[in-house]
Amino acid sequence: MEYNERLARFRQGHVNPFDKREIDSSTEGKDPPKHGVSTFIKYINIYSSPEESKTQRSDRAMDLGLAEDHFSQPVGSFVASDVDQLKQAIAECKRLILELPEHSEKQKDTVIKLIHLRLKLQELKDPEEDEPNLQVLLEHRFSKEKSKSVKQMCDKCSTIIWGLIQTWYTCTGCYYRCHSKCMNLINKPCVRSKVSHQSEYELSICPEVGLDKQDYRCAECRTPISLRGVPNEARQCDYTGQYYCSSCHWNDTAIIPSRVIHNWEFEPRKVCRTSMRYLALMISRPVLKLKEINPLLFNFVEELVEIRKLRQDILLMKPYFITCKEAMEARLLLHLQDRQHFVENDDMYSLQDLIDTSSGRLSCSLTEIHTTFAKHIKLDCEKCQAKGFMCELCKEGDILFPFDNHTSVCHDCFAVFHRDCYYDNSTTCPHCARMLERQHEESQNP
Repeated sequence: MEYNERLARFRQGHVNPFDKREIDSSTEGKDPPKHGVSTFIKYINIYSSPEESKTQRSDRAMDLGLAEDHFSQPVGSFVASDVDQLKQAIAECKRLILELPEHSEKQKDTVIKLIHLRLKLQELKDPEEDEPNLQVLLEHRFSKEKSKSVKQMCDKCSTIIWGLIQTWYTCTGCYYRCHSKCMNLINKPCVRSKVSHQSEYELSICPEVGLDKQDYRCAECRTPISLRGVPNEARQCDYTGQYYCSSCHWNDTAIIPSRVIHNWEFEPRKVCRTSMRYLALMISRPVLKLKEINPLLFNFVEELVEIRKLRQDILLMKPYFITCKEAMEARLLLHLQDRQHFVENDDMYSLQDLIDTSSGRLSCSLTEIHTTFAKHIKLDCEKCQAKGFMCELCKEGDILFPFDNHTSVCHDCFAVFHRDCYYDNSTTCPHCARMLERQHEESQNP
């Protein structure tokens, strides 16, 4: 019987090597029934002629395997023997790939078959179960992911998450990712809880203490480490100054707040996984009071002086907006919704503010917002214009506003004057003098 005829008869039988039923010896010479992986090889031998070469048998096994549906639902449940048989089939595919001519069609087909077998093996090792969509563990709030195409790494076992065949979860707080099978092994609490309870940075530059203080163990998982890489490589985190193993430190990089504040340095440095998540969650939080941590920074960074002046002007504009109906309807203050602290104070900064200041982005955006606010008060809104001031010292000029560059504001009564008039006048503020005189008269004539 010719090989092509036997191949056609075999494919008509819809062979599935994952069917648990064994081949009946009485069916020799008939269409082959469904059978298991172990009898798949038996069937090949039954229809083989003694004179056929080893290469021909290998080609036929390859062709027969390509006709299988490796993703069909198997009959019954899988047992350990199925895993062993799949491993044998994978080993046979590897051998065939090496024997077949390079870049040939048969070799490419064999590679495809190898991929299918490996996916099936992984599915047997990690079967998808009815996992809950949300799980809470160590303050993590794990949400079941539905993406099948994005390649991710498990933060617990440091291996690839194959979304096509594996169930995986992501913490909605700190974005910790892991396989479903790794969830019970997690021992790291959610970083967001630390951010909520302790919103402050380490302000010392790489506060190293030495491996001996860590007993030559990872600062997080306590795995033995050393700088020689035996038994595990020691990797230093530039933020904490401590040493970690390769499972807790993936050589991720981040901008270090202490280097920015003290050195105005923005070069990313290597940090551990926990520090990377902590810095990512803290980057937009206004927790840096520069005038207390490093007041000299304003003397050397001109951009910071400009940002501080713009922020002070915005705080002076805020009372106009909260008493103006048109401004409230237009929601002008929402221009700063990403930096709410800019309408609350002028001395607190986030790390993202400093990064954007260095790059020039913050100056551009804040100048544009400042122009929009000033235009509403001085040109667009008559009610806001009516809240302007006249210089009581020279009684000349246009209407003045406290955020104008050429004005000065009395610290006691907040009256606005021309800057030159205010500093040339050696007497007290006329508005303050009138108030004192009025109080004196009221005390004389209650």
